[in-house]
Amino acid sequence: MGAVAVLAGLMFSASARLAAGGGAGNRDPQDLAQLVDTETNRVQDLTDRSAVLDREIETLSARAGTIVPTLDDDLRRREGVVSGTVPVQGAGLTVTLDDAPSTAVGAGPGGVEPQPDDLVVHQQDLQHVINALWSGGAEAMTLQGERVTSTSAFRCSGNILLLHGKVFSPPYKVTAVGDPAKMEASLDRSEGVQTYLEYVDWVHLGWDVRRSDHLDLPAYDGGGLQYATVPDGTEVFG
Repeated sequence: MGAVAVLAGLMFSASARLAAGGGAGNRDPQDLAQLVDTETNRVQDLTDRSAVLDREIETLSARAGTIVPTLDDDLRRREGVVSGTVPVQGAGLTVTLDDAPSTAVGAGPGGVEPQPDDLVVHQQDLQHVINALWSGGAEAMTLQGERVTSTSAFRCSGNILLLHGKVFSPPYKVTAVGDPAKMEASLDRSEGVQTYLEYVDWVHLGWDVRRSDHLDLPAYDGGGLQYATVPDGTEVFG
C-alpha cells in the first residue's frame, strides 16, 4: 500500500503542477512580460545550484561509504515510469494543437470577429489536454518530446512555450502511453477541451488526435530527484 501511495502522490503532483491556472471555460491569455528571459535565467541559476549540490552529495557519499539497500525490481520500474527516469513503450495517443491560419478566419456567431488572442493556443488549452490524458489513465507522457515528470511545469508567452528551459513554437504535440480508448473518452469529457473545440470550429485552431499501437517515450534527460534511505539494521524509532 505504501508504494501505491507514493506512486499516486507523484502522479497527482504532476497533474496539479500542470493544472495550475485557467478555468475550463476561460481562454484569456495569461502571458507575463519578459517571461521567457526571466524563466530562462531562473532555470540556469537552478541548474548551476543543482550542479554544486550534486558535487557535495558525491563528496559526502564517498566519505560515508554506506551500502544502501536496493529496491524491489518491480517497484523500481514503476517508480521509474512515474518519475520519468526510464523510457516507456506502448500503445497510446498523440494530440496536436496548433494556432489558427489567418487565411481561414471568419466572423463567428452573430457576426462577431475573432480577436488575435482567439487565434493562438493558450497555456490552459494544453493544461486541459494534459490533465484529461492523466485522468484517462496515461502511464507516461511527453510534451514536445520532453518527458513530463512530477517536477515539470510549462509557461506560454504569446505563441511560444517554455518547458525545461527550452523554447518551443506551435504546433504543440502531447504524446501519452496508455489505453487509447479510455484517454479519448477522457478528452471528450473535459469541459476545457470542449471549449477549445468550439474555437476549432470557429477560427480553425489546429486539433488532431491519433492512436498508435506503439510509442517510444524517452526518459527525462534533466536532473532527477534523489532521496535518502535508511540502511538495514538502523534503529529508526526508539
